[in-house]
Amino acid sequence: MTLLFPIALSLTLGERLALMGAILFVLLTSVAYAVYAERKIAAAIQNRIGPNRVGFDFIPQLGFLKGMAGLGQPIADVVKLLFKEDVVPAASSKFYHVLAPMISLFAALTTIAVVPIASGIVIADIDVGVLYVLAITSLGVYGITIAGWASNSKYSLLGGLRSSAQMISYEIAMGLAIVSVVVLANSLSMSEIVESQTANPLYWNCFRNFLGFICFVVASFAECNRAPFDLPEAEQELVGGYNTEYGSMKFAMFFLAEYANMIVASSVIATLFLGGYQVPFWSQAPWWAQASAFIAKTLFMIFVFIWVRWTIPRFKYNQLMDLGWRKLMPLALFNLLLVSVGVLMFGNR
Repeated sequence: MTLLFPIALSLTLGERLALMGAILFVLLTSVAYAVYAERKIAAAIQNRIGPNRVGFDFIPQLGFLKGMAGLGQPIADVVKLLFKEDVVPAASSKFYHVLAPMISLFAALTTIAVVPIASGIVIADIDVGVLYVLAITSLGVYGITIAGWASNSKYSLLGGLRSSAQMISYEIAMGLAIVSVVVLANSLSMSEIVESQTANPLYWNCFRNFLGFICFVVASFAECNRAPFDLPEAEQELVGGYNTEYGSMKFAMFFLAEYANMIVASSVIATLFLGGYQVPFWSQAPWWAQASAFIAKTLFMIFVFIWVRWTIPRFKYNQLMDLGWRKLMPLALFNLLLVSVGVLMFGNR
C-alpha cells in the first residue's frame, strides 16, 4: 500500500516515516512562504508593493513567471542568515543560549504529529491527542524563558519573564476551551473530534461552541506571540525582547518557530473548531478532497493571523493580564458550563 491509494487501512512503519518526512517538508516550506505571504498581505493592507525583486522571472521566454517576482525572497533570507556571523555574548550561559532556540523549534514542529490531514492520514493517531497538543505547546515557552535568562541581557530577561507570565494567564482559558470541545466529542482523540463534527457545517464547533472558539483563537494569538499579544518581543519597549542577543541561524530558528507555531495553531483551530478534514455536505469525500478542505481551512486561519497583526495595535502588558484573567477565563468557564448543561440535556448532538 502506498500513500497514493485509499488510506483507511492502518499505515505501516515505512509509510508513517514517509508521511512524517512529507509533512515536515511541507511545514518547513510553508513556514518560509508564510513570511512571504505576511509581507505581501501587509503591503496590500498598507497600500505598498511588498517583495518584488528576488523572483523567478529571470527567464524572458517564460512569460508566466513575470507575476512571480518576489517569490524567491524567502530563499534569499535563508541564505543571508546562513552566512551571517554567529555572535554569542561573552557573559551569556552558552549552553542554554544555544539550547533555547532548539526547544522552541522542536515544540513548534512536533505538535503537527497528532493533527489528522484526512481520514487515516495522521502521523500518530493517539487516544489522547488533545493532551499531547497541550503538553507540547506548553514546552515552547521554556525556549523563550531560557533564551531570556541565558542571554544575560535586561531586555531579553524581561521578554522571557513576560512570556512566562503571559502563558499562565491565557493557557487556562485555552485549556477550558479545549475541554468544552472534548465534552462535545466525548473523546480526547483528534480524529474522533473531527468525526464528531460531521460534514454538516452546522455541527462544526465554531457554531456549536462559538464562545469556546473565540476564547481558543484569542489564546492562540498569545500562544504564538503574535500581535496584538507580541509583548515578549515588543520592539518599542524591549528592542527585540528574548531574541535581542540572537543572530545568524539561532535567530532564524526562533523566526521559524514563530511561523511554524502560527501554521500549527491554524491547523489545530481547523481541527477542533472548523470540522478538520470534513468537506461541507460531502460525507464520503475521498482523501484528496479531505486533505484539500483541511489545507484550505488552515490557510484561511493563517490569513486571519496575518490580517489581525496588521490591523490591531499591540496591547499594553496590564491589558493582556486583565484580558486573560478577568475576561477570557470567566468566559471560558461560562462556556464550559453551557456546553456541559447542553450535553446533559440534549446529548452530543
